[in-house]
Parts: sequence; C-alpha cells; structure tokens
Amino acid sequence: MDQSPAKSGIGQASGAARYALLILFLVYVVNMIDRQILSILMEPIKKDLNLSDTQLGLLSGLSFALFFAIAGIPIARLADRTSRRNIIVASLVVWSGLTAVCGMAQNFWQLLLARIGVAVGEGGSGPAAHSMLADYFPHGQRSTALAIYSCGVPIGILFGLAVGGWISQEFGWRMAFFVVGMPGLLLGLVMFLTVKEPARETLPPKIEDRPSVAVVLRTIWSNRSFRRLSAATSLHVFAAYGLLQWNPTFLIRTYDVGPAQVGLYLGLIVGVTSGIGTFVGGWLGDLIGRKNAGWYAWLPAIEILITVPFYFAVYFAPTFELALLFLIIPTLLSNAFTGPIFGTIQSLAPPNMRAMAAALLIFIMSVLGQGLGPQAIGLMSDLFKASAGEDSLRWAMSVIVLTKFLATWQFAVAGKHLEEDIAAARSAAA
Repeated sequence: MDQSPAKSGIGQASGAARYALLILFLVYVVNMIDRQILSILMEPIKKDLNLSDTQLGLLSGLSFALFFAIAGIPIARLADRTSRRNIIVASLVVWSGLTAVCGMAQNFWQLLLARIGVAVGEGGSGPAAHSMLADYFPHGQRSTALAIYSCGVPIGILFGLAVGGWISQEFGWRMAFFVVGMPGLLLGLVMFLTVKEPARETLPPKIEDRPSVAVVLRTIWSNRSFRRLSAATSLHVFAAYGLLQWNPTFLIRTYDVGPAQVGLYLGLIVGVTSGIGTFVGGWLGDLIGRKNAGWYAWLPAIEILITVPFYFAVYFAPTFELALLFLIIPTLLSNAFTGPIFGTIQSLAPPNMRAMAAALLIFIMSVLGQGLGPQAIGLMSDLFKASAGEDSLRWAMSVIVLTKFLATWQFAVAGKHLEEDIAAARSAAA
C-alpha cells in the first residue's frame, strides 16, 4: 500500500514500479487475447450458428463496447476510492471465466450474453491500471510507461489470432474459447499475492468530502484538451478497431486462406509491428513532448495520416501476400497513439479523478469507436452485398478508412492548447 511513485527514468524506476508495470502488461495481454479472439473465430461461428455479418458486427462491436464502457464508469469511481489492485484482480477473474463460457454457446443470444459478461469484466481493468501507473510514474515518464502497458494490445492480439486460429482449425472454435480463458485465473492469483497498491499522489478525500459523480464528470469534461483528444481518439478507433476486427474475416473470404494461416501471419504482423509502434510512439511522445506538450497530439496526427494510403493498398491487393505486406505500415502506426494520449489524460486530470478520467475516455472511444466501427462495417457489408457481391466487405472496410482524415484533423487541433492545459492542471494539483 505504500509504494512511492518513481521519480526517474523507466529503467531507473523502483523495483516495485517496474514489477507492477510487468504484471499490468500481462493483464492487458490476457485482456486482449480474450477480447480479440472472436475476430479469428467469426467465420466458423457464422457457419456453425448461421449468423449474418450484422450479427457478427454486433457481437464484436457495439454490444461488447457498450457494456464495456458503461461498466467502466462506476468501477473507475470505485477505483478512485479503494484498492485498484483488488478491482483489477476481480475483473480479471470474471472476464477470464466468462470467456471460457463463450465456448458453450448454442446460439446467437447465448454467445451475445456471454460476450457482454466478458465486456463488463474487462471494463474494470483499464481505468484502475492507468491510475496505478500514474502514481508509479510521474509526468514526463507516463507516456512511456503507458506505452509499455499498451503493448499488451498487440501481444494479446498476436496470441489471440495465432493460438485461436490454430485451435479453431484443429479442434473447433469452442475449444479456442476454453483454452484462452484459463490463464487469466492464474494471473489474477499472482497479482493479488505479489503486487502492492501504490501510494496515491494525493490522499483519497474523506467520504463527506468526495465530489459527486456529476461534479467529477463535469470537471473532467470542462477541460478543452480532454474534449478534443476524446473526439480525435474516438474517430481514429472507429476506423482502426473496426478494420482490426474484420481483417481476419476479409483475408479468409477474399483469398480463401485457412484460419490457422491467417491467424499466424496476421498475429505476427500485429504482435511485432504494432508492439514496436506502440512502444516507440510512447517513448517518442515523451522525448519531444517534454519540450512542447502539443506533440503528444501532433505526433499521433502524423502517424495516423500516414496509414491511409496503405490501408487502401491492403484492401485492393491482388494477392494474400501483398495484402499482408501492405498491412505492416498501418499496423505499425495505428496503435502508437496510446502512450501519448493515455499519459496526457492522466496529466490533465486531478489526481483523485484519474481513474474516472481514463474511464470517461475509454467510455467515449469504446462506444463511438470500438462499438460502432465493427458494427458499421458489418452493416455496410450486408448493404453492399446486392451491388458488390463477394466484394461487399472490401468496399465497406475501404469506406471506413476515410474516417482517419477526421481523426487527424482533431488531433492536430487538440495539440494547440495542451501545453497550457497541462500546466494549469499541475498548478491546481500543487
């Protein structure tokens, strides 16, 4: 309970801080395995349960993201008052167990309910983890620390796609859910026994002095930089997560490749290149953001803009191999925003509202981005079926790419006031 935040570079941080970062990274890996495995299983699930693309989009997008986001707000409120470690452990056990339950679903509605349960469990982890890391690592190091934590996304996707694809092809999609759900239960025990709650930058207020949820949300939302960054991030995730979720299905349908092969190659591309991009994005954000905080937003704007032509190349590539080759650059850059943006949000928020600030951002980007992105692609794919036939998914994904221009614009505008707003937040906290 009494671990002090690190005051030097990541490499020189206290052993407790570095160990906590490692465990939280592993928790995020398990989180993403259990969340993303559905993407490599959608085609066999569609055939087995006789589902439409719209139903697949609902399973992988809106239903998951909506409950994930809604659950995050009250759990984050609790995390700003009580043990964040215990909240993460409980959430981990819940979502891991329910991931295994997904393998027993006999129809669309049973699978939908199980996935909603996974979403509620996962909703409790992110905000609490962000808040813990903000107390372990000070401003100027948070972008790097949260980038390392966020590397759990590509690594989790790698294992989710590669392992899930192989198990699905060899033993069926139900077994894939069973297998990936089990490790989280063991990791939860390890975290409970070995990770200590860090000391908060400011003490939690007494019960009678705690601001209401309305006051907390109003305080966070009143920050102009927070509003801009929320809009920019949601627009980017709307496209990026929708495309990520449908990429395996697109490759399987378009190039007639098996799920094991797609899962392995796509998993390696995401795991390696996105992992590198996530870490470098956070490190570079701290490197140049220390001199001018605006770069915490301008850097993601540049990275996202670069991805656009490569995405179009992917979806109109003549061969499977070329599609994978073109996918390397957008995969490298699409997740690089996480460290700079998540770290900046923690620097903008009052210390006793950091979990809620992370939860509010995750709520917005989950509902508008992760929720509507896969759903929009599924709906458009079904709508385009009459005119585009088997190419309907290709055209639906290409339309979604255009959203990245709007995201770039919002990130560019957001950077204008970041320096001033972070300085004001630090003065208020002092």
